[in-house]
Amino acid sequence: MEIETTLRELAPQVLGALARRYGQFDAAEDAMQEALLAAATQWPVEGMPGNPRSWLLAVAGRRLVDEFRSESARRKREENEFLLQPPPAPGDQVSATDDTLTLLFLCCHPSLSPPSQLALTLRAVGGLSTAEIAKAFLVPEATMAQRISRAKATIRKSGLGFEMPPAGERAERLRVVRQTLYLVFNEGYTTSGGPDLKRDDLTVEAIRITRMLRSLTPDDVETGGLLALMLLTDARRDARTDAQGALVPLHEQNRSVWDAAQIAEGVALVSACLGKGPVGPYQLQAAIAALHDEAATADDTDWPQILALYEVIERLAPGPIVTLNKAVAMGWARGPLAGLAVLGSVDGDERLSGNHRVDAVRAHLLERAGDRAGAHDAYVRAAALTTSVPEQRYLTLRASLTTPEHGEPAR
Repeated sequence: MEIETTLRELAPQVLGALARRYGQFDAAEDAMQEALLAAATQWPVEGMPGNPRSWLLAVAGRRLVDEFRSESARRKREENEFLLQPPPAPGDQVSATDDTLTLLFLCCHPSLSPPSQLALTLRAVGGLSTAEIAKAFLVPEATMAQRISRAKATIRKSGLGFEMPPAGERAERLRVVRQTLYLVFNEGYTTSGGPDLKRDDLTVEAIRITRMLRSLTPDDVETGGLLALMLLTDARRDARTDAQGALVPLHEQNRSVWDAAQIAEGVALVSACLGKGPVGPYQLQAAIAALHDEAATADDTDWPQILALYEVIERLAPGPIVTLNKAVAMGWARGPLAGLAVLGSVDGDERLSGNHRVDAVRAHLLERAGDRAGAHDAYVRAAALTTSVPEQRYLTLRASLTTPEHGEPAR
């Protein structure tokens, strides 16, 4: 585990050093991956070297030299220059962190599609293998390899150098970086499909990279809000499934299992960010997560305050998912019929077409309103739409509990 952690921490530093020196992101990334593979094979047997970063740079550098030997005399001169240059000092942390931020901006360039941004960030900054990324997103390894290859080709053809974007572009690029990390976290927290409800490795990796981003941009309050949101949400990880891996909804979770230290860190962080700069959606979502986490029991949850926060988010960053969450909050704060009225405003929204959460929320609200037949039908529809096995089982169970012959619905 120590070796794996070290490799993931060093991956962006090594790639950044190589890409900065050569300006060839795709070749440097391939060399870095080979160096990581060599380390994962050799270090468990031979032991971790005294200077792991220099070891990886040397192995990756040799890989690049071998690659360049077939090129022009100009490349030959670059080889010799590379071999004559000493490896970066192990304490050269300023350059390493600057390189990591540049890498994040490069991987999240707007010319890349969101799936490509996700894959490239996990591979280049997170140090995950193509197989690991493919498994996380439930696609064949060959498909993910093609996606990553196309993303690197796009960067190469665009002529983008390994440099920070112009000052005028940085705010927008930082927004894309945050969104990418948020999507990585969400995929780990509730996987889009497959036998498991969650992928802890992805949530841990998203938090690690976001911590790194926070340290590189300490004055950006939305990055602080994003990190707080991840910590406060991930704190409930161990309570989200039972011993058999079945889904446990938030209001039924054993709160004594929640990570108190992580909650305390998240609450302190969001408290420090709010009021220190422009208020954004991540800070507000973190505030909502804090209200959930600080409630001693489900009945103690301050739903009116949560509803008010969702209404603010809806004004700042409107969207159907925000409205869907607002419908849930409305249902708890003012009753299920009020929640259903809010939910009706997203009926027919094509952006939610095929999203099982619409019917899942509808079923939950109908069940609480006493409409057992409507709830049953909505649970069945939701179960048919989701590709997550734990969610499908949970929704199917709820459907069975709302059939006409099965007693009174839960209130």
